Amino acid sequence: MIDLDPRALQTLRTVGTHGGVTAAAAVLHLTPSAVSQQLAGLQRDVGVDLTERVGRGLRLTPAGRALADAAVDVAVALERARAACETFLERPEGVVRVSAFQSGAQLLLPGLLTRVARLGGITLECSDEDVAQDAFAALTDRVEVVVAHRPDLSHDWSTAGARVLSVPLLREPLDVAVPRGHRLASRTRLEPADLVGEEWIAVRDGFPVATVLAAVAAASGQAPRIVHRINDFHVVESLVAAGHGIALLPRYTSGADPGVRLVPLTGVRAGRRIEALVRPDRAERLVVRRVLDELQALAAEVVGARPQ
Repeated sequence: MIDLDPRALQTLRTVGTHGGVTAAAAVLHLTPSAVSQQLAGLQRDVGVDLTERVGRGLRLTPAGRALADAAVDVAVALERARAACETFLERPEGVVRVSAFQSGAQLLLPGLLTRVARLGGITLECSDEDVAQDAFAALTDRVEVVVAHRPDLSHDWSTAGARVLSVPLLREPLDVAVPRGHRLASRTRLEPADLVGEEWIAVRDGFPVATVLAAVAAASGQAPRIVHRINDFHVVESLVAAGHGIALLPRYTSGADPGVRLVPLTGVRAGRRIEALVRPDRAERLVVRRVLDELQALAAEVVGARPQ
């Protein structure tokens, strides 16, 4: 009978997700040599090659991928067993790390901290991390709850090497931000054809709002004239107010600058889905489930309090 070490299985999963020993070691807070030793021991136990070199990186073989996928079920079973005992505690306690992209952090983290503090026993450790859309799932290897965003009608988060659960929170419309004195500022609605020839302030490629701008361009039949690429929406709003271009901005966290008007966009699906990502095993932890419950309740309040 093969006796598999759950820690080594976790290491294998992390190497597969992050593409190498050094990156996995940083996530797991281990030395690269410790990661290599765990992989070597696991490979000896199963008797087949689990990894292979690709340039300077490392990827899982088909056998390694199959074992990493099965390791998710092992981790889920272990956490479920721990959760079965936690249900008998009067007040489960623990630390839950939460990360969010910047505007999502502004929208949700203050209220989440307040709500979780009322529960007692749970300590939140929050961080802001805005990454390209395809990189959000990998963050769940080192953070229990990852607040992520993606464009309407985009792919789900279950990408190769990173099996994650997605908890829907809310949909936030993306509006066209124009200076108050702009020719379009008096409009109640805009269509893609209205925006032809405008100078745009856009986010970097690979980020969700860039996908929506590409859809606007496709609907208008003309590529946008991008003059600046800036990911910080507060900076973008200031530039729009100063007359240096127009932009797509999220409705719930923008519009504070009096020099900017947000105009709804029709003719394309202009919005982003905000979701909480969590690894299946960590989703079994009672303290994590309670944080997710509070996040969903908070998101419902946010949507209910704002115009659609």
